[in-house]
Amino acid sequence: MRHSRTLTLSAAALSLLACAKQVPPSTAAAAPPEPRSVQLLSATPERETARLEKLREDVEVDTREGERTPRVVATAETQPMRLDGAQARLCGDAACTQGFAVDNFLLLEVLDAKGKVSRRAAVGFTDSVFIGNEQVDNLGRRAFSFEPNEVDITALLPESEPFRVRATALDYWGVGRVTNIFLRLDPGAGRGEDDLRGQ
Repeated sequence: MRHSRTLTLSAAALSLLACAKQVPPSTAAAAPPEPRSVQLLSATPERETARLEKLREDVEVDTREGERTPRVVATAETQPMRLDGAQARLCGDAACTQGFAVDNFLLLEVLDAKGKVSRRAAVGFTDSVFIGNEQVDNLGRRAFSFEPNEVDITALLPESEPFRVRATALDYWGVGRVTNIFLRLDPGAGRGEDDLRGQ
């Protein structure tokens, strides 16, 4: 009797296992990461150059018109972030539907985890820009206004290390101003081969 009861229980257990739904391992991809936007600068209304009191003493503009030492229109620095394969471009709003403008130029400085500047670039309408003996690379065309996504700064940023971006709008002639400027990070776009060759 005990033997038949054990067989019955074993059979019941086997039938339960047979009825259990076999769920295959999940092959569905995780949801793709969303684009991120970080505000670099807030809009600063137009002011005459002479009324901008703060100078960026370490920067020199090779110009015959205006002042060689530019004046600060606005400056700000991001929190630490990572690129993680994203493409980094500049826009005038978080959704990247608007362009931006700067008079005269935007100085972008990339800081490493220790706060040391690792890369620099200038964006805007400017003559050659120097910091010490180093000439700062220009990104994009020489202009006051740019379309959304026009200025790609991906190659300026480290691929896998944490970094911060310091953005400073500088002016050396006439009037200085800057609109809202956002850094837009679009995941999965990554660097192109040409960008990597230039590193």
